[in-house]
Amino acid sequence: MQDLERVAIVGAGRLGTALAHALREAGVEVEGPLRRGELPRPGAGAVLLCVPDHAIAGAASAIPAGRPVGHCSGATTLEPLARSEAFSLHPLMTVPKGGEVDFRGAACAVAGHPVAGVLARRLGMRPIVIADRDRAAYHAAASIASSFLVGLEEAALRLGSTAGLTRADLLPLVRATVENWARLGPEALTGPLTRGDTGTIRRQRDALGERAPELLALYDAMVEVIRDEDRA
Repeated sequence: MQDLERVAIVGAGRLGTALAHALREAGVEVEGPLRRGELPRPGAGAVLLCVPDHAIAGAASAIPAGRPVGHCSGATTLEPLARSEAFSLHPLMTVPKGGEVDFRGAACAVAGHPVAGVLARRLGMRPIVIADRDRAAYHAAASIASSFLVGLEEAALRLGSTAGLTRADLLPLVRATVENWARLGPEALTGPLTRGDTGTIRRQRDALGERAPELLALYDAMVEVIRDEDRA
């Protein structure tokens, strides 16, 4: 399969909406995104289910046999699709509310029918194959890299706001850190732990205990992660 001219998307959430827009921009005719329960018309070269993991099996069972059906779950195998022409397509990309997404250059976990790789390449993504036994670990890594990062920055802002900091104040630091990590990996680590400055660490923990004690467990866990990286 070299190309694909028409795709039906079921699921009108963030990912379904973003993929529909991006595929149209790439010259693919898209039906949808359809609401769950709506059936695509005959004629689509593939049906892509952008539904929650627990809803995949039910949504797939409503699609008549005879064309490839795929899902967009990173942690789920092809088993819930229960058909020979099954595939999966999981962009390794964050999809926020209400925003268009540029998928170009992102990795994309694909499995099953070759249409998965075709769709990934049409969107400018780089297809990668993740073994079934590795999918949960793959998806957990994606969550840490994206969702946990947002949570970590919100924690920093919660504490920083007690000293008058705003998101705009922290943003240049965050951007520079991510860019440094992209270039240097763990060598991008800076701060008192890398200098062995235990007195500063103690004062930081005291401030947390006073102003945001709910963040102490997170702080201690990240200290251990950084120590492990520094020893590696």
